[in-house]
Amino acid sequence: MGGESDELGTRLKAYEGRPAASTGVGKDPVNAAMIRHWCEATGDTHPAYAGPDAVAPPTMLQAWTMGGLSGHESRTGAYDELLGLLDASGCTSVVATDCEQEYLRPLRPGDEVTFDTVVESVSGRKTTKLGTGYFVTTRTEVRVAGEPVGTHRFRILKYAPAPRTPAPKDTEPRRSPGTRPRPVVNRDNAGFWEGVAGHRLLIQRCTGCATLRHPWLPGCNACGCPDWDTVEASGEGTVYSYVVMHHPPFPAFDPPYAVGLVELAEGVRMVSDVVGVPYDKVRIGMPVRLAFRSYDDVTLPVFEGVER
Repeated sequence: MGGESDELGTRLKAYEGRPAASTGVGKDPVNAAMIRHWCEATGDTHPAYAGPDAVAPPTMLQAWTMGGLSGHESRTGAYDELLGLLDASGCTSVVATDCEQEYLRPLRPGDEVTFDTVVESVSGRKTTKLGTGYFVTTRTEVRVAGEPVGTHRFRILKYAPAPRTPAPKDTEPRRSPGTRPRPVVNRDNAGFWEGVAGHRLLIQRCTGCATLRHPWLPGCNACGCPDWDTVEASGEGTVYSYVVMHHPPFPAFDPPYAVGLVELAEGVRMVSDVVGVPYDKVRIGMPVRLAFRSYDDVTLPVFEGVER
């Protein structure tokens, strides 16, 4: 088993540096319509992305190179061979793990994007909670008229799913409300979770331009100021959008249940459960009120629906 794994790793490493896409061409020039759709979807109202001198949000870099359902003719056989080797070894599942982008100059409507992609690296054999497999990283160099405008790195995990312990026969699956996923707390959002622990919903406020923002960020995306303080949310809001989760089942949850994008009275939006009303009664525009629920050692903000 170990020898077979080492042999596979050696074969996979041979694909490093080989092209995954050559002389690719974006399916559409950079255009104002897609910029507008992107900004509406993300709630980004920065003035640089509107008007006659608009530029594209830098984070759209990958959007201009994507092939859509029909794919790109520029994709090479080498990348498909690499994925085929992993499939044949039992690594038939895939999950995207992260991406990194570098921006060299803004993209403007009318720019026609070209790109080349290489297999930058293939990791050694890794064991994760999902299963055992290999991380594959591709690097895409994006250009306009031959001028480099940005770099996009994309990493996936191709893995063999870890075996699951079957539930005992003739019994219902056991649900444990104490196994909810824990929030990822880091230096940028620690203050938010400290507030939640004290049953306070804190919103960041830029001290440079007074813009409120959520989720918490290290700097203001309106003026770039790195300094901020907080205001406490009143707890009043409305359902801006929502989904009803039916599948997949997860032991800590009891589907179906409603997950809402809530617009707070202060103007920012956040994602949370909508509780206190049947899931099929949740509607866009429904008033909601902040509440806090504890699950073992974690406290989470939720919103109670108010039926009209």
